[in-house]
Amino acid sequence: MQNSTYSPPSVLILGFGEITNLNYLYSVITLVGLLIIILSNCTVITTILLHKSLHEPMYIFISALCVNGLYGSIAFFPSLFINLIYKTQSISYTACIIQVFCIHTYVVSEVTTLVVMAYDRYVCICNPLRYVNIMTLNTAFKLIISGWIYSFITITPQVILTSRLPLCDNVILKIYCDNWSVVRLSCIDTTVNNIIGLIGTIAAMVVMPFLVGLSYVEILKVCAKSKDVREKAMQTCAPQLISIIIFVTGCVFEVLLYRFVPSRVPYGLRVFMSVEGLVLPPLVNPLLYGLKMKAIKVRLGQMILHSKT
Repeated sequence: MQNSTYSPPSVLILGFGEITNLNYLYSVITLVGLLIIILSNCTVITTILLHKSLHEPMYIFISALCVNGLYGSIAFFPSLFINLIYKTQSISYTACIIQVFCIHTYVVSEVTTLVVMAYDRYVCICNPLRYVNIMTLNTAFKLIISGWIYSFITITPQVILTSRLPLCDNVILKIYCDNWSVVRLSCIDTTVNNIIGLIGTIAAMVVMPFLVGLSYVEILKVCAKSKDVREKAMQTCAPQLISIIIFVTGCVFEVLLYRFVPSRVPYGLRVFMSVEGLVLPPLVNPLLYGLKMKAIKVRLGQMILHSKT
């Protein structure tokens, strides 16, 4: 029976392992990565906000993706940097639970935003005459806010249940806290946690990508009939497809490999793939959308030239 008065461990040990042998090198890489993420994402967001010509649903969704990337990075990088620079390899229990909540809401928000962006491209390419009426700015903001609310509603019960578990161990296999890593330390039966976690995982990593796939199947059908539509689709859809592939790859690894057979995965690969979904999307997305999408690239160039004059 679960004891509601238990005292959780004050400190949890993270699985940094051999990384600490080069802690100063990795700490510099971490700091530089965080600065690049903040600068690049803020640049894209600022460019879109300052130019009325970019106040369209597609660019609003890109801004939301960048905001979420900043949110996830702030939840991950500072803790990593502190542990590397001081060789502490630990995190307080309270900070761990907060990190669990932030990282998981980031993941769900990321995938819901990608679904909304895929739907936006579906309407634009498959129903171009109705696009302006269907995808208004008001609708775009509602979709973004709904995605964020959904992520909080989905993750909050899982984190509450996890925070109430008595723990028999304090060693986490990863270099950051996630829900499963904390649940596996429990002294009691965690069937309820596992069921709710499985439902959330299926919703985020199966249902959501399936919806993205449906949108792009319809887009491909239209592209097959028209060369002009195909060129337009390549310009606006290619960055989204790359974003989806990068993000889903890391998540699939987490669910199918790390969760079930972590001991069989080489340490270096395990660490890289466990952070891939937290590092690459916020690092790559601004480059994809800032450099691949002509409208953003033009406005960004104008801002740079204006700042020099």
